[in-house]
Amino acid sequence: MRAQPSAGEYKVLGWDAVGEVSAIGENVSGFKVGDKVWYAGDITRAGANSEYHLVDERIVGKQPASLSNMHAAVRLLIIGAAGGVGSILSQLALALTNATVIGTASRKESKEWLKGLALDYVIDHSKPLSQELARIGIEDVTHVISLTHTDSHYAEIVKVLAPQGQLALIDDPKIPLDIMQLKLKSISLHWELMFTKSMFKTADMHSQGQLLNAVSAMVDQGKIVSTLAEHYGLINAENLKKAHAFIESGKAIGKVVLAGF
Repeated sequence: MRAQPSAGEYKVLGWDAVGEVSAIGENVSGFKVGDKVWYAGDITRAGANSEYHLVDERIVGKQPASLSNMHAAVRLLIIGAAGGVGSILSQLALALTNATVIGTASRKESKEWLKGLALDYVIDHSKPLSQELARIGIEDVTHVISLTHTDSHYAEIVKVLAPQGQLALIDDPKIPLDIMQLKLKSISLHWELMFTKSMFKTADMHSQGQLLNAVSAMVDQGKIVSTLAEHYGLINAENLKKAHAFIESGKAIGKVVLAGF
């Protein structure tokens, strides 16, 4: 999702933030000044590339104290598994389910990153997914989570999904997806936007903070590890430009982080 401010105005970007509570509103009940927190923010408000950031407590969780600033019935294929979302998603799938977790990556560095996260299998998404799955002895998968270039992989995704399989995606395909291709196998389609709860103030908005707290506990318990891969230094215009350029290059592995001013 690309933010485009109106002419003569500006838009503060920046999501996935970690920080310390410096002030609270009169109705805040779950946090106090000094608490270390993490959150994704709200795209209807200014982003986190700023020294101070206003955020709704319902989408905030406590930062992990231990961090500085034969095939299973479920066969999960994560496309683009070495990125920031894929790196944490892969770990959660391994820690919370009995699924066989298969991640895709095309570069040597990203493949090594995924092997370090102990995925069950790593395959190459620059090659047909069906061929790569056949190479490791897997005929089909029950779930696909596509994190990038869904339109490029769509035909192969439909091909490798088992009947009544489930497809989830988070990206913005440049070419509209033909959902009729899903009908024959009764494949379910799930679209996830991290900001839906905060944008529409959904009834379960508070669950976002609860999920962050659960993940925080898992980090502190050693069940999952930080996905920090690149630290670009202080939060300033020059470093932000470098970080965004690196992310947009498609070569980022794990999370790219800036901290301090």
